[in-house]
Amino acid sequence: MKKTLNICQKIEDIIMVATFAIMVLAAFIQVVNRNITKIPVTGFEEAAKYCMVYMVLLGTEKGLRDGTQISVTALVDKLKGKARLVLQIVAKALVTLFSAIMFKESWSLFQMQITSGQTSPGLGLPMYIPYFALILSFAIITLVQLGMLITMCGDLRLSDAQLQEREAAKAKEEAEAYERAVQEEQAKLENAQKGGRK
Repeated sequence: MKKTLNICQKIEDIIMVATFAIMVLAAFIQVVNRNITKIPVTGFEEAAKYCMVYMVLLGTEKGLRDGTQISVTALVDKLKGKARLVLQIVAKALVTLFSAIMFKESWSLFQMQITSGQTSPGLGLPMYIPYFALILSFAIITLVQLGMLITMCGDLRLSDAQLQEREAAKAKEEAEAYERAVQEEQAKLENAQKGGRK
């Protein structure tokens, strides 16, 4: 399972980097073309939009995976040990269920686009290519969240003390990482100020 998740994450990272590069390039060319060359070429704005759709949807999964998505943790923060883990499992199960439903519905939408034969106005691209972003992202979200859910369910066999010890170690690690980041920023600021004085 872990190998499958790693493969999904690598595919996701490659697609995000490629779509970001294409989006930036397309937007740059469009701006240059509009203001300087004025060649009647269409499709750059469309390409940038479709790349952004892929990036946003895949970025959603990345945020869910590493916990950087905005979330309300007031109740979770008050709980400890197994009670906290059970609540996190319920939340993860709901996210997995939602993403599985969205995958099923986006598959229907994707098939409808294939049969319709609709193309985009600027690039003449078949519309099922932009709609494939929904299938890809929700498939990866479902797989990764399901893997995390299985791992969390396996943690139920740990004692309250072990769970709290792990939570404390994680909080300490996050605090240390934050402190390092602050120190690095302060060092950069000091170096910039020293450079400005010279």
